Amino acid sequence: MIRNFLLLFLLIPFSIHANALDFYGSFAQGGMIKGNTDPKSKLFINGKNVKISKEGYFVFGIPRDASQKLKVKIQFKNKIQEFEKTVLKRKFKIQKIDGLPKRKVTPNAEDMIRIRGEGKLISLAKNKNSNLTDFFSEFKRPIEGITTGVYGSQRILNGKPRRPHFGIDIAAPKGTVIKNSNTGKVLLAEKNLFFTGGTIIIDHGHSVITIYSHLDKIFVKKGEFVKRGEKIGTVGSTGRSTGPHLDFRIYCNNVPVDPDLILISN
Repeated sequence: MIRNFLLLFLLIPFSIHANALDFYGSFAQGGMIKGNTDPKSKLFINGKNVKISKEGYFVFGIPRDASQKLKVKIQFKNKIQEFEKTVLKRKFKIQKIDGLPKRKVTPNAEDMIRIRGEGKLISLAKNKNSNLTDFFSEFKRPIEGITTGVYGSQRILNGKPRRPHFGIDIAAPKGTVIKNSNTGKVLLAEKNLFFTGGTIIIDHGHSVITIYSHLDKIFVKKGEFVKRGEKIGTVGSTGRSTGPHLDFRIYCNNVPVDPDLILISN
């Protein structure tokens, strides 16, 4: 019931003379808002300029801990309009996970050198801002299975508080085929990262990326273009994991957003 409430898609026409500003998505913490407007317009969300494609498409993410008011400013030629949108505040779960290898929770000095190097690779991908517009298409669930971990939950690993979980965990047997959620370009395809193991990152344009972690096998390479529904790898339990599953994440302008508010079923 709560998920259905959050998934209410809002179409909000807002006109500046003959130019409409339309939003599609859930104005909730962890939401991702797509929209369209006149490509000659300038759009600002909480003071930050939002990229608009030549078709007039745009997208922005709402952080997990966003305040309940979101400031919108739209400028077209010499006309400026400003207003606020209410952001639904959510209550996030606490999830305890035990049985992880000690080094995966408290890495040693050598591990930290490796982690920082891998972090730079991931950061480059998260900050990619290409002109692709595949983000405006629908994102599909990459595998079927039981959701064992949800977005935004506060993680306690082996009794130690850690950062919130910014994806969804979908349990499935090892070897289950993973399908690409949406068309895009492969930014990263690594077989053995410290925390996430086998990892794929795909660019969908305008700083929207999807991340697939803990994979057993990887079928794609960096630089490849992959279509929605294409087989990209298989479920595994690599990296910091206690069993076979897919950790799936969506980032928008380096803001982790909730896949459960965005994905459609196959």
